[in-house]
Amino acid sequence: MPDSTPDPTPGSTSDRKPDPTPHHRVTEEPDLGRDRLRKALTRPSRRQAVVGVLLAVLGFAFVVQVRDTQANDTYAGLREDELVQVFEGLTGTADRARREVDRLEARRDELSDETRARAAALDEAEQRVRTLNIIAGLVPVTGPGLRVTITESDTPVPVGSLLDTVQELRTAGAEAMEFNDSIRLGADSSFEDAVGGVELDDQLLESPYVLDVIGDPHILRTALTFSLGPVETLETLDNATVEIEELESVEITSVREASRPAYAEFGTGQ
Repeated sequence: MPDSTPDPTPGSTSDRKPDPTPHHRVTEEPDLGRDRLRKALTRPSRRQAVVGVLLAVLGFAFVVQVRDTQANDTYAGLREDELVQVFEGLTGTADRARREVDRLEARRDELSDETRARAAALDEAEQRVRTLNIIAGLVPVTGPGLRVTITESDTPVPVGSLLDTVQELRTAGAEAMEFNDSIRLGADSSFEDAVGGVELDDQLLESPYVLDVIGDPHILRTALTFSLGPVETLETLDNATVEIEELESVEITSVREASRPAYAEFGTGQ
């Protein structure tokens, strides 16, 4: 019986080789997926970046909410006596803080008082230095006062008359005196007779003797013009001419040199 199975002919389906395409497609799809995942992780798109930020914000909010809830529940499980202890501890801390604030404020006020007292003492010391410098004749001064001009006649003016005039002015409160715009009077000034005039502190003075005085003009004038006072003595006994001017401003520019005491020292406690 003849074989009915047809002979394979060229170009039939039985002679065709399997198509390799499905196999390669299966093996390449995982590689493409990994490439897309790697690309998404290394170079995320704008949409992916926005989604990531939103997820991070949500996670942070969740953590904060959990912690806040835990903090609110810190004292929820405590018993009454434990809450009392916590409250007493907080009260004690507040009291200590208030006491420390009070102590610091008191110290601040104390330092402020010390600063003010130190400043006041310094101002007082500076004022005393200025006063002593004026009295000692160490600085130029200006102020209201008198100008007394004593002019000799045919007889010289005695040293005693000039000295009496200076002493009366000092007693009346003269704060500074100067003869002939050149010699400043001080506590240790001395007068002596000299040829052609008077010697004051080793310097020759000649008539007219011009004495500038700083002080209360009215009181100074009264100290010179009372009965049998310096002016009357100079005019009646010494035959001198005396002129007195009250001035609103007298300038005394001459100064004395400060001398260091040779024997006197500060007393104990100074």
